[in-house]
Formats: sequence, C-alpha cells, structure tokens
Amino acid sequence: MTIIASLLRNAQLPDSPTERLDAELLLAAAIGKSRSYLHTWPERIVSSEAADVFASYLERRRAGEPVAYILGQQGFWKIDLEVAPHTLIPRPDTELLVETALQLQPASPARVLDLGTGTGAIALALASDCPAWQVTAVDRVDEAVALAERNRQRLGLDNVKVMASHWFDSLAGQRFDLILSNPPYIAAEDPHLAEGDVRFEPSSALVAGPDGLDDLRIIVDQAPEHLLPGGWLLLEHGYDQATSVQALLTARGFTKVASRKDLGGHERITMGRLPC
Repeated sequence: MTIIASLLRNAQLPDSPTERLDAELLLAAAIGKSRSYLHTWPERIVSSEAADVFASYLERRRAGEPVAYILGQQGFWKIDLEVAPHTLIPRPDTELLVETALQLQPASPARVLDLGTGTGAIALALASDCPAWQVTAVDRVDEAVALAERNRQRLGLDNVKVMASHWFDSLAGQRFDLILSNPPYIAAEDPHLAEGDVRFEPSSALVAGPDGLDDLRIIVDQAPEHLLPGGWLLLEHGYDQATSVQALLTARGFTKVASRKDLGGHERITMGRLPC
C-alpha cells in the first residue's frame, strides 16, 4: 500500500519546468480527486490500480507528452475543455485575446468570428461570458471541428456555431463585429519546434512559412471583406512579430492599430479597426 505523500515525493519529472504541479495533476486524475484533496489528505492510501495508472502517466510525461494530452483536458478562461493531439493546447497567453475582446465591447448583441478555433477555446470563452453574442467558430481540420462541437455541447452554449472552413473560405457574404484568431505563426526553421510540449502538437497549427507570417497575411488581407464598418480584428502572434503585424494591418487600411503584452511582457496580440 502507498500513500499520497509518498507517491508525490517519489515522482521524478526532472525535465519538466513544472515538476510538482505536473505530478499533482496526474495523481489527482489517477485517483479521481482534486488537487486540494492531495494536500488535505496526504496520508490517504492509494489503491494499487490507481498507483499503476499514476506510474503510467509519469512515464508518458517523462517522454515529453504534455499533461493536457495525457489527461485529455485543459482549463482556459473560466471553462474546462476537452483536448486532443490534433489541436493546440489552450494557453494562458491566449486569454489576452478574450480579455481584450471583452474590453472592446462591440454592440450587444454582436456577431463574432473565431478563426482556427481548435478546441473552441476562444469562441466558447467569449460565448460563456456574453450570452447575447452570436459566435461562429471555424477550423479547417475535421477532427478539430468535431472536438470544438463536443466542447460546445458539453458546456451547453447554444450561441456558438461550429463549422468547417479554411479561414474565410466557407463564410462568403458573412460579416462580423469582431474577428479573432490565434493562427499558426512560428517560422518553419524555428528551433523551438523541437523543444517542450510543441513537439507533440500538430505542426499545421504552429508553422506558417519561412517567417511565420503566411497565415497572418491571409487573415489580414481577407478580413475587411468580413467585418462590419467599425469592426475589430484581433490577432495573436509571436513575441517578436508585433511590428510586422502592425504594418500588415496599417497597409490594409485598419485604424487604431495597437499591440498588447502577454503575461511575460511580450507584445502578443495586435488589433486594428475597420474604418466606419
């Protein structure tokens, strides 16, 4: 028999920057309890079956597999999402897109579009906070569309429509008050692609040409045809791409172009407004 405290003490994840947190999340999942349970009852006995599951989780994490993929879920904003290896793992930095969209407060009810929705994180976070908004979430990957729809149904968000589309391809004639996207923005030869959790994430959701701007260029170029006058375009991008994205928006006629910093102090999102 093994107790919780012993399992955590002996859990070795030397290559993880969040070793203790990872171990707690994996053990809590293995025994079907919360992390707070681990701290409240450190002397509780763990069944041999649960201990074996925990050991298997640790082995997968030591091999580099992200905790979110091991557990099949990830928290984002105020919601919990199912995740899978064919979509990006929602990250705290992307919550800046949600926060900024809510601060802009387009007229309510508003029409909102999330391009490349993946798990549905951005669209579902906005829809949960703003039930008067009508949110469309699109992705070109069929598995991602199915995953986002499962998350929508589980959260009971009837003000979201999930559909297949490669950027704007299936949205002819539709216009929105607000368009958001966290598109691929990593350069093809970026060494970070061989490090950490991104090794397990789909390259199609990460890589965008030699300078990482290919998809951002497409979105900026086509967005004016799908924005209502005075509508906003909000884009997540790489830590060193703000100046380039600002230039793209300005050249396409957007006004009030500005960038905002993420939790690490990097300019992570850039926005622009279509003239009225």
